[in-house]
Amino acid sequence: MRARLAPAAPAWQAGAMANPSDAEARPAPRISFVSLGCPKALVDSERILTQLRAEGYELSRSHAGADAVIVNTCGFLDSAKAESLQAIGAAMSENGRVIVTGCMGAAPDAIREAFPKVSAITGPQAFESVMAAVHDAAPAPHDPFVDLIPEQGVKLTPRHYAYLKIAEGCHNRCSFCIIPKLRGDLVSRPSGEVLREAEKLVRAGVKELLVISQDTSAYGRDLKYAASRWRDRDVAARFLDLTRELGALGAWVRLHYVYPYPHVDAVVELMNGGNVLPYVDVPFQHASPRVLKAMRRPGDQQKTLDRIRAWRAICPDLAIRSTFIVGFPGETEEDFQLLLDWLDDARLDRVGCFQYEPVKGAEANDLGLEPVPDEVKAARHKRFMLRQQAISAKKLAGKIGRRFEVIVDEGGAHLAKGRTKGDAPQIDGSVHIATRRPLRAGDIATVKIDRADAYDLWGTAV
Repeated sequence: MRARLAPAAPAWQAGAMANPSDAEARPAPRISFVSLGCPKALVDSERILTQLRAEGYELSRSHAGADAVIVNTCGFLDSAKAESLQAIGAAMSENGRVIVTGCMGAAPDAIREAFPKVSAITGPQAFESVMAAVHDAAPAPHDPFVDLIPEQGVKLTPRHYAYLKIAEGCHNRCSFCIIPKLRGDLVSRPSGEVLREAEKLVRAGVKELLVISQDTSAYGRDLKYAASRWRDRDVAARFLDLTRELGALGAWVRLHYVYPYPHVDAVVELMNGGNVLPYVDVPFQHASPRVLKAMRRPGDQQKTLDRIRAWRAICPDLAIRSTFIVGFPGETEEDFQLLLDWLDDARLDRVGCFQYEPVKGAEANDLGLEPVPDEVKAARHKRFMLRQQAISAKKLAGKIGRRFEVIVDEGGAHLAKGRTKGDAPQIDGSVHIATRRPLRAGDIATVKIDRADAYDLWGTAV
């Protein structure tokens, strides 16, 4: 995910300062911002932007003319690092006063080697360090006029949906992943704090909350599920309790990065009607027991199939999305065929697939396993996606003639585009809507499905 900032309209009014000419003489510094990486990094960017606006900084559409540039980097894959370095390079050439933060900043040597004149480098979640670097690069006026900040903070998502991060870090030790090295072990937010943020978002008009963390179903383990105050009661820092309370706020609640632990069954029960959507995003990664063992992932995919069947028995409309890796070191044709066979059995609704990329610092590099040639990885990726396309096309064809609630992402007088409860923004399919009445972004419309392909649906608002 890549987001280049577009500034909000100024909220101040003339006369708010004792002497308006002082404001003209000392304009607020302007900051340009680039956000790269996953939704968790996007939330970090939103927090930094909120603090910038709270301190009176203006936001710039372009690097040129800005007083400083902040680049929030991704450092997970080599391709992501390359994109981050490219963004830093563009900011250095267009501006020169560049503050680097995010996951790539946790190992700053590569950044310093490529760009020795960057103003500052901080790691992920280092909000105070970022602001200190901003103050050094572009000091705010002594008595800055602080623009009115929306209660929910500055957001990079459309107004009708928002990501809600409930924890940082991860306690898992997958051999291909360096997230614990970049972001540390699991640190859950108190439930009351999460719920207060969610309430502010809903009050501001958010219709859909996308719950994220590195391992959402492990939420609260590090806190020993300790309760915290929410409104007039205590709420345990437990996945089930938090999800139930979020569902009571009036917005759709979509759960991402959910590992298939047994206690998730009780959360799936909340998905039969109400605001907790019948949707789980579960990173299965592979199906071969041998490959999963090398990945340091749960290795009994028959038990996983049993859990999927149990979830669908609890909630028949449940949509399951997942991601997989092909070409992991040592993966044989037999391993890959096991994955394809498992895919046929699981019949997942939404699937993404990635060709394995070695990550510097990951333990997978030291397993002594034979690398899979690039051409084999590419061929397996194509075979995998063709297999899943057939599954998806059949599933979506079964929706023709049915009516679904659809949240509108792109409005229009006659044509609009949105998503069912089984589709997350930017990663899943869309519903293309023919309508006789204007639809706006954030509207929830009932749509009768007329046709489908392997990924999207077409229908008519009723």
